[in-house]
Amino acid sequence: MAATLDQIVAKKISQDTTLPSLEISSETTVQQAAGGGGFYTTLSFRDANSPLPMEYNPKKVFNELFGETTPKERVEIARQTDSILDLIMDGTKALQGQLGAGDRATLDGYLESVREIERRTKLVASQDTSKMNLPARPVGVLDDFDKQVDLLFDLAAIAYQADLTRVISYIMVAEGTNRTYNHIGIPDSFHPVSHHANDLERINKLVKIQTWHVDRFTAFLKKMADTRDGDGSLLDHSIFLYGSNMGNSDQHGNYPIPNIIVGGGNGKMKLGGQFIEMPERTPLANLHLTLLHKFGIEQEKFADSTGVISAL
Repeated sequence: MAATLDQIVAKKISQDTTLPSLEISSETTVQQAAGGGGFYTTLSFRDANSPLPMEYNPKKVFNELFGETTPKERVEIARQTDSILDLIMDGTKALQGQLGAGDRATLDGYLESVREIERRTKLVASQDTSKMNLPARPVGVLDDFDKQVDLLFDLAAIAYQADLTRVISYIMVAEGTNRTYNHIGIPDSFHPVSHHANDLERINKLVKIQTWHVDRFTAFLKKMADTRDGDGSLLDHSIFLYGSNMGNSDQHGNYPIPNIIVGGGNGKMKLGGQFIEMPERTPLANLHLTLLHKFGIEQEKFADSTGVISAL
């Protein structure tokens, strides 16, 4: 494992926001059918040893974005500028000198995490949310899955509009889920349906489920397109990648994996409703490397990439 695409981009464009990145999901990603909660239940790794958990409770996502405090309490917090790390710096330096390389690296990582929490706390405390059209603070995970999915999309849209973060990863449904889709007339569990064994009835159900997911993503994109941002819209100034972890879910085949790329990227994307069919066995990492270049990250290689996609 290594730093994932979103985290590389976050280091480039999102270090001066309240949250360098936000990782959310519509439901818990710790699923028995997905291994019970290994590293692969997240989309995001800060580095090879730092998986970032996906938060599925809208209340916790809301609090992470806007804090749990009242405006009056935030003013008081903002006055408290002393850093805990600054107060203990001398003792920390002495301790570091007594540790071996492994323990010292662990301590450094912990101190970096504390510093990041302090930074976020101060930014949240200084926010002026009086002019934001915020939803009511969620009470927790919603029972209606369709409303849960839309609420998390709404929170993502507000986070972009308020510039609280510029990088968001969203798992719309866990890969090992037994989620049913009664709201669109599919009482069957998603994961078993995805293993369709070429049965036409099950394939049609799977198509209906996946169409619903794309529809919810489309509704989110419309909100982004309808939200003014400088000389354009939020969609004009963004790049969104929508994809899957499987090309053939029945056989766990990971090739080919279709992807949708949407957004103007501040004028850096070639638009026009393209369908790009790549040469056989083109690495998915070529797409990732291309997107890194769009963000001004001109590295020569990403994972097993062999080049960039000029059509984008």
